[in-house]
Amino acid sequence: MKPRSKNRYDKIILGSIVALQLLFSMFFIFDLVADIFGLRKTPLSWEFREMVQIITIIALLLGSLLGFIAFRNLSRQQRDMARQMLVARKAFYELMWKSFDDWGLTPSERDVGLFVMKGLSNAEIAEVRGKSIGTVKAQVNAIFRKAGANGRTQLISQFMEDLIGETPPDPGNK
Repeated sequence: MKPRSKNRYDKIILGSIVALQLLFSMFFIFDLVADIFGLRKTPLSWEFREMVQIITIIALLLGSLLGFIAFRNLSRQQRDMARQMLVARKAFYELMWKSFDDWGLTPSERDVGLFVMKGLSNAEIAEVRGKSIGTVKAQVNAIFRKAGANGRTQLISQFMEDLIGETPPDPGNK
């Protein structure tokens, strides 16, 4: 079974069990209200009540089991995504430092380049580094010149192209 259809199947089952739980909860609430206010003319048979209780217990147990399975699967997915993010982050930083080396950036330019990649403005970089805006502007321009980029967007775009590589075909457009 494909992951997408399995996910749909799981949602249908979980939704059905939740619907059953809600339905039987409403039954018990109505039954209680009917008993308190004397709304029922004829009492329900004990066989019917027992059957409803058995079905309710089964629905509650199934809901609990599916809830546990869903929680476990989500926890596993979260751990996998966290690992993937660490791998991607490491690859990005390795690519960034290699590019900085290839461009022959000075240590100061490397620091400024890191802040540029993080999206800081020249004023923010100057404040963080304790330098003047003019110094930071000169370093940023030197980075652009050495990288062959004419702005922040193009600089970041170069990293993304190197990191992603050739774009694979879109699976939705077959």
